[in-house]
Amino acid sequence: MRLGLTIEVTREASSLGARIVYATIEGVSVSKGNPGIERYLSEVVSQIRKRYALESLKENPVIRAYRDFFWRIGIDPTKTRPSSEALIRRILKGRPVPRINNVVDSGNLASIITLVPIGLYDVAKINGKLLLRMAKEGEKFEPIGSKEEELTGKEPVLADERKVIHLYPHRDSERTKIDENTKEVLVVACGVPKVESSLLLEATNLTLELITQFAGGKIGQEPSWAPKS
Repeated sequence: MRLGLTIEVTREASSLGARIVYATIEGVSVSKGNPGIERYLSEVVSQIRKRYALESLKENPVIRAYRDFFWRIGIDPTKTRPSSEALIRRILKGRPVPRINNVVDSGNLASIITLVPIGLYDVAKINGKLLLRMAKEGEKFEPIGSKEEELTGKEPVLADERKVIHLYPHRDSERTKIDENTKEVLVVACGVPKVESSLLLEATNLTLELITQFAGGKIGQEPSWAPKS
């Protein structure tokens, strides 16, 4: 295990209301096609269809909080939706939830249940300490499955000492994604104003529980809050 993985939040990012709970889990075994996940997801999909309606989903207080944050950082949430909302909308429209691997699928399940966006990163691919900060103008970011983008300097980002690994709170980097060689995972619950602290902790703990259940491993670093730098 890599010891002492830390995340800090700059005052500028904190002033937007960005808050992070993070933890690590080590010794995972990444694979695809997990029957246990399929059974668990089937139950969750049934519950989601009973609990939410497509036409009123945006009025849910947690969904609304993330939408408001998107507007605040210059993203139209009717075009680029918060990841948790996007997953639930797929379910309510009768579309399948994407299957990636047992670790990423576990994070998606936790996000669907709690409505909190969850980021997952391969610890071995992280260079140095992590900082939630504002992007630098012209800085590059390579999202999963897309071409490299140039940032404007107005985006909140999570970055290590070499590169941006996350556009907060909705897009992760190709460079730190979970793959079949991943052994240690950083779990990040992305918080915004009006989302209760207890919900962020719940989302983190649920993600750790599901990864352990479906991909093995054990907790390396217990959930903690990212302090201001």
